[in-house]
Amino acid sequence: MDQDAKKKAVARAAMDHVVEDAFVGVGTGSTANFFIEMLAEVKGRIEGAVASSDETEKRLKEHGIPVVPLNSVNELPVYVDGADECTKYLHLIKGGGGALTREKIIAAAADKFVCIIDDTKVVKTLGTFPLPVEVIPMARSYVAREIIKMGGRPELREGFTTDNGNVILDIHNLLVLNPVEIEERLNSIVGVVTNGLFAKRPADVVLVATDEGIIDL
Repeated sequence: MDQDAKKKAVARAAMDHVVEDAFVGVGTGSTANFFIEMLAEVKGRIEGAVASSDETEKRLKEHGIPVVPLNSVNELPVYVDGADECTKYLHLIKGGGGALTREKIIAAAADKFVCIIDDTKVVKTLGTFPLPVEVIPMARSYVAREIIKMGGRPELREGFTTDNGNVILDIHNLLVLNPVEIEERLNSIVGVVTNGLFAKRPADVVLVATDEGIIDL
């Protein structure tokens, strides 16, 4: 089974967690895009969606799915999104697509966070994938120096601006042995909006597509 087939299969499996007559949070990225296609098949049975990025909002609307801002939703039963890395503890690295801040906000607001990935994303220790950090532009150099003190090698994501108008530093060579501690430490640096570690609020369910089928971590 190729990677796209796995992504499609795991997106289909996530539909079991969608609550009828309610809003659903929708993530950003290639696997989330397959989920949007599945969601379009049942759009008449949900209230609408909360999008984690401008790109996701555009895709949802193209499929005729109503999109509402998070501030308009009192209850969000489920949020479905992919990840760049995941451990058996359901800790994640997200933000390869640059939408980490809005993704983290919606995950926090949702009753259940369902992460959908293929088996290439499962790792023993987080950190092989560069850890994204969203930063206020004027703080970029200062934040980078602080990250270097932590042992990481920050690299500006050239030519990229987040939907919030900020920049992203991708941290290389940072082995994340204690995800909760690293998440808190990075977020304590003045000028950091948030980082791509989802450890304090990890996924509730991780569905993994393999050649043998879908497994639930």
